Amino acid sequence: MAVSSEDATKLTTTTSDTKDQNSTYNFSLQPIHLKELPHLTDYVSNLQSYRNPLDKNPFFHTIEGFHLTQTDIVLRQIVYDLSGNFSLPSPHMAYLRAGPRKDIYFNPSEARVAIVTCGGLCPGLNTVIRELVVGMWDLYGVRQIFGVPAGYRGFYSMEPMLLNPKLVEDWHKRGGTALETSRGGFDLDKIVDAIEKRGFNQVYIIGGDGSMRGAVKIFDEICRRKLNVSVAGIPKTVDNDVGIIDRSFGFQTAVEMAQQAINAAHVEAQSAVNGIGLVKLMGRSVGHIALHATLSSRDVDCCLIPEVEFFLNGKGGLFEFLEQRLKRNGHVVIVVAEGAGQDMIPRTDAQKEEKDESGNPVFLDVGAWMKSELKKWWARDHPNELFTVKYIDPTYMIRAVPANAHDNLYCTLLAHSAIHGIMAGYSGFVAGLINGNYAYIPLADVAQAKNPVNTKDHTWSWVRSVTNQPDFVRS
Repeated sequence: MAVSSEDATKLTTTTSDTKDQNSTYNFSLQPIHLKELPHLTDYVSNLQSYRNPLDKNPFFHTIEGFHLTQTDIVLRQIVYDLSGNFSLPSPHMAYLRAGPRKDIYFNPSEARVAIVTCGGLCPGLNTVIRELVVGMWDLYGVRQIFGVPAGYRGFYSMEPMLLNPKLVEDWHKRGGTALETSRGGFDLDKIVDAIEKRGFNQVYIIGGDGSMRGAVKIFDEICRRKLNVSVAGIPKTVDNDVGIIDRSFGFQTAVEMAQQAINAAHVEAQSAVNGIGLVKLMGRSVGHIALHATLSSRDVDCCLIPEVEFFLNGKGGLFEFLEQRLKRNGHVVIVVAEGAGQDMIPRTDAQKEEKDESGNPVFLDVGAWMKSELKKWWARDHPNELFTVKYIDPTYMIRAVPANAHDNLYCTLLAHSAIHGIMAGYSGFVAGLINGNYAYIPLADVAQAKNPVNTKDHTWSWVRSVTNQPDFVRS
């Protein structure tokens, strides 16, 4: 969908340099492409609309501009290099801004809601569930709200749990998910059959990238059957590997908890002769937790992530760097993401073929492998000197804790954004933060997007400047 914005108009931007002299840059504003968002009216005929009950809610004051429209958008890209005359990228991508709409397409008394959590644990899961329940109950007057236990398989193998604000009152203070979760169990026909049989017309799916891919299939099948059912995704991943959105909920809590492990490793390393503190952090395909924990702790000497290859022996390798750092400081702290160095760890043929229940390759323990390699290296090169390696793996401790204050707030706003979107009749979307603004993004786009660490930007350069670690380029 193209939004008219006087495409041919020339805009002038004025900035000041360090000499207080003005520099003028001219550029053309290209058409804005608004990503189409599926709506129930696209495939359900004669759908009745209703006035949003927020207008009569005593806790809201719906002044002019309170309800959002199709012209309220969030731009995907907001940072540019104005180094000369040029045209902005065409098309300029944008998404619908999340929030309440004037008209809704569900009668609250007839809305029947299903909430499911899929995949691994993540700080904030219970907060999202709680806020979905409380938000639908208090904002829109929905009373038929159900939790689906045990992930996707729970749709067809278990009885749903009736939820209400009293039941979920203190869930945000608890780690894990009160609905229970599991991996695998995705049977499309059985899931959609169960949704139809139980009369669910709103489905909220909280999960990671694999769960979002499953949500796309559920949405597509619902469209094929022309069911009056809206599907919304709320992306969940501690690793922060979901693309497009600024970050996933639970990530900031994970970084905060990771610092505790790093602090412990630092104390252990400092307290030993030639001590090494080795911390393995979550991050199968991306190193965001390791990167941000390194930057915020300031005690890390080397940060190893999946996006950057490294090697152990020889000039420019890890062992050479560690020896220099031990001679200078007497101790070292290493942070390694779980997906780093996987191609270096010896595997049996059976291990090469092994998959988990979600179909992902089973990763070997890079922390245990590195601990073993460190000991072999020291015994080989310094057989008569003291040496200590303390290995800390806080994975399950980090995953299982309640969300911190920042993530709790984020979870609340994500849940309310999803509620407003579904009540407005949208479907097949994800509620997420883009450039600090809440937006609706097509499920298919999020399911396909990745979020690797950009090792060419300033953030990774800051890591290098903090640790002074090698770039692991072989000479």
